[in-house]
Amino acid sequence: QVQLVESGGGLVQAGGSLRLSCAASGIIVSIRAMGWYRQAPGKQRELVATITTGGTTDYADSVKGRFTISRDNAKNTVYLQMNSLKPEDTAVYYCYANVRTLTAYLYTDYWGQGTQVTVSS
Repeated sequence: QVQLVESGGGLVQAGGSLRLSCAASGIIVSIRAMGWYRQAPGKQRELVATITTGGTTDYADSVKGRFTISRDNAKNTVYLQMNSLKPEDTAVYYCYANVRTLTAYLYTDYWGQGTQVTVSS
C-alpha cells in the first residue's frame, strides 16, 4: 500500500558529504513522523534523526551538528544531509514514515529498502 524509495547513498571519503532522499508513495492520507535509522555490520539498528509534520527534529548525539533532516510534505519526501562524514557513519541507512492510508484507521510505520553509505578513511 505504501512504498518508500531511498536514494543518494554511496562511497565518500571522510570529511565529505552525502544527501539521502526518501519518497513515500501509495494511497496515503497523511504522514506523521518521518526519519532515518542506520545499521552497521554486527550492530543493532539505531535512530539517526526524525522530523515531525510541523518540522520538529531530533537527532542522535553522534550526528548532531553534522547531519540535517528535512522534509517536503507536499512531496511526501524526507531528506538527510550528511556533512563531515566519518568512517563510523558507515552503515545501511533506512528511512521510515508513520503513515495513515485510505484503507486503515491507524497509523503504521513503513520502511524503505535501505541504502548503503560507506565512508573511507
